[in-house]
Amino acid sequence: MAPTQSAAPDPLDPFTDLPDVLQFMQLLWAVVHGFETTSKRMTGDIGVTGPQRLVLRVVGLFPDVSAGDLAGVLHVHPSTLTGVLQRLVAQRLLRRTHDPRDRRRAMLRLTARGARVNATTRGTIEAAVGTALDGVTVRDRAATRRVLERLAQCLESPPTSAGAERS
Repeated sequence: MAPTQSAAPDPLDPFTDLPDVLQFMQLLWAVVHGFETTSKRMTGDIGVTGPQRLVLRVVGLFPDVSAGDLAGVLHVHPSTLTGVLQRLVAQRLLRRTHDPRDRRRAMLRLTARGARVNATTRGTIEAAVGTALDGVTVRDRAATRRVLERLAQCLESPPTSAGAERS
């Protein structure tokens, strides 16, 4: 891919002419860094990290969701979710019950305390994403979603020789 032309490159900055792939990665790293920074701040402000809040939001939208289904929604392995769920149960934000039809299946529901944290929006990653999406057209959102879905899929797949040669 050819480098993207920037409006006014800074002659003192040798990194203004990065190839498209590296510019895209640069932006993704900035987003990841922002997620991590905001997540740490959320811990002090509302008592949960960004990933914990995402779990609370999904459980709040889908009471009695199973842990396995929740892992699927979040695109994580169930074992990755186990620690997050244990911390949320220990903080009395989530209640774990057994499915009456299948005792092996854990079902999750917000506690009253969890519902209060779930209702908090100020200073969350979700609020920042919402602000960023304000004013973005439906078409641009759909295009962005397609690119991110494709990237997620490529990152889950084993590398190919053709993909490894791209820079």
